[in-house]
Amino acid sequence: MKRAFNFQKIMDCLFQLRLLSGIIILLFQFPSFAQQAVFRAGASTANISPSLGEGIAGGWMPLPLATHIHDELHARTLVLDDGKVRLVIMVVDNVELPREVFDAAKKLITEETSIPKERMMMSSTHTHSSTWAGHEINPPEPSMSIRTNSAGKYPKPLDDYQRFVVRRMADGVRIALNNLEPARIGWGAGTVPQHVFNRRWKLKSPVSNPFGVSEKVQMNPGIANPNLLEPAGPTDPQVSFLSVQSLKGKPIAILANYSLHYVGGVPKGHISADYFAVFADRLQELLKANRQDTPFVGIMSNGTEGDTNNIDFRGPVAQYPPYEKMKLVANDVAQEVFRVYQNIGYKEWVPLGAAQMELTLNVRKPDLQLQSWAGKAIQRVKPDHPMEKVFAERTIQMKEWPEKIDVIIQTFKVGDLGIAGIPFEVFAETGLEIKAKSPFEKSFTIGLANGGYGYLPTPEQHQMGGYETWMSVNKVEKEASRKIVTEILKLFTQVKR
Repeated sequence: MKRAFNFQKIMDCLFQLRLLSGIIILLFQFPSFAQQAVFRAGASTANISPSLGEGIAGGWMPLPLATHIHDELHARTLVLDDGKVRLVIMVVDNVELPREVFDAAKKLITEETSIPKERMMMSSTHTHSSTWAGHEINPPEPSMSIRTNSAGKYPKPLDDYQRFVVRRMADGVRIALNNLEPARIGWGAGTVPQHVFNRRWKLKSPVSNPFGVSEKVQMNPGIANPNLLEPAGPTDPQVSFLSVQSLKGKPIAILANYSLHYVGGVPKGHISADYFAVFADRLQELLKANRQDTPFVGIMSNGTEGDTNNIDFRGPVAQYPPYEKMKLVANDVAQEVFRVYQNIGYKEWVPLGAAQMELTLNVRKPDLQLQSWAGKAIQRVKPDHPMEKVFAERTIQMKEWPEKIDVIIQTFKVGDLGIAGIPFEVFAETGLEIKAKSPFEKSFTIGLANGGYGYLPTPEQHQMGGYETWMSVNKVEKEASRKIVTEILKLFTQVKR
């Protein structure tokens, strides 16, 4: 028996196929309809406070021993995930972690989480009241580190505290991953000019440095010094930040960046994370984010602060009890972030990206004349300069460094925000140049990122002299800042695509 021809049924099928094909075309034109990527964020703190009795960094040898912990030191972590790319930003309460410690932590994190090391940006806050977890001027090793200032044979393994810090850094990333949740993200910037001053001053009459050379610039020249002419460079008063919230508006974390060396005012023997930690605590109060089930994490990274502190040498300067000035600075910076925070726009998804390269730089080595001076200075009974012997010893130690070193130069993309990471104490003028030339709508630079190789003066600042330009304090070629800016801008362009 022949089956009856059902014209209407065929027409219905054709209509459904046409409708389906239209939907498929629409999905290809708008992929987000097909698979909506979910932006997620998670943050954490990991305690890295040392045992009492360890040496406190930030001053000259011998290091004072820790007798009290005023506030705990932490590794603070923010993880961002756009569904394809996962970025780790970590800020560690230490004066200057060497690359060897960062590399060890990254290796461990990759083993435990599979996050590539190129997608981790880690930095030190440069608090001057933390236990030393780095090396001063001893030469770096491919996989080892030195923590003391004494000469000796290399390599030496990471010491107990360094291994402890590495373990806690890795733990911090794992905890932040555990805290990942759907999030929205925004960023902004304010200005806090009243706490940043260029600490390098041009002088009316030159002064002699420890090497017996006359210089036109002096660091920290003293309050109301009659020899002061003008600051030797600019400052960057901007405080930049990015904020992540849950989709319901619960604060998850704020990562800020301010170009201020540190504040200080810490009694001898005290361990403290300086104003960086006070800022985080004050911001939590302002956001009313205390005692959340998943704790809010405030993070202050250090910017381009190599020539910036919070002392106005034109004077007069007020005197503060211990910890009071850092509270003042932290409160003002937190208040400005909170003011801008209330008006920023949030996005429920932004693309993430990372790019980095290893830049080879020449190391500054003492020539025969400087070596001869150093040998004589060490033997001299009555020094010509209070710091003469110190820098004579450090000059001789620079002979042990390799001819060249490779440093990590890194950039992150967070939507229209660019973040640069440089492993030096970068001068403010370099940070301002990067901001001005960056292809991103907004950007900022995190200093002492992925390593620590001392100060990074510009070639022009090298010509004027001053502490930050002295051999051993500055360890690399005088053109290094220009080379680094060039590479940062290339990486910004690459990652922005």
